[in-house]
Amino acid sequence: MPLGQACSQLQDLGFDKCELWLNDNYDQLTVADVVSSADNVIAELRDSSRVSPVAICIDQEVSTAEFQKVVDFARALRIAQITIEASPLGTPFNTEIDRLQERHSICRQAGIRLSILTRRGLLTEDPLTATELCQSVKGLGITLDPTCYIFRPDQVSWDMVFHHTLHCHLRDSSSKQAQVSCGLGDADFNRITATLESLNFDRSLSVDLLPQTLSGEERLLELRKLRLLLESML
Repeated sequence: MPLGQACSQLQDLGFDKCELWLNDNYDQLTVADVVSSADNVIAELRDSSRVSPVAICIDQEVSTAEFQKVVDFARALRIAQITIEASPLGTPFNTEIDRLQERHSICRQAGIRLSILTRRGLLTEDPLTATELCQSVKGLGITLDPTCYIFRPDQVSWDMVFHHTLHCHLRDSSSKQAQVSCGLGDADFNRITATLESLNFDRSLSVDLLPQTLSGEERLLELRKLRLLLESML
């Protein structure tokens, strides 16, 4: 649905903050929208609801010039958190370090935190590599999507990524499905929130349902259930 309408619906569900998701495969909010008409997007956000954007997720690779525009857009909205994808598996480590250092430098100058998303098929699929990337680019963090480490045939320890986590994308998952109804999967939200709390994590958690999963009232119910569950743990 249109961005303003989506924000209004989130407000009706009891959310007062949101994360903006940039993906050119969907019409709601694209990188091109931000690059060419940021003022119009900001006006739509402010006019549609009282939901405040607090984070941005860029769900595709963008040029340096486009990334700078997204950072400027975030500053205008006083957003302090941007998530980007890591490069695909097989990308040379030093090549990725150079790319991330450039992106991080742009964010640092704007006073914005930058983190890389944990996702299958990317370098962050391996928790050790994700950690090493953060250690190599001082100040870079991780946006933890536990599905990356739950929805897979092998067991992997991912406790190490908590120490670099700046943001979270949460849904319930199992080893056989990337998203299941809240309470039917293997995502241990109690453990996740307790571990983050022990590390003095005081930032946002995003309820993040995958696109093209659930619909209508079923999707709204899942959003509400996850919000209430996470609130009960905080």
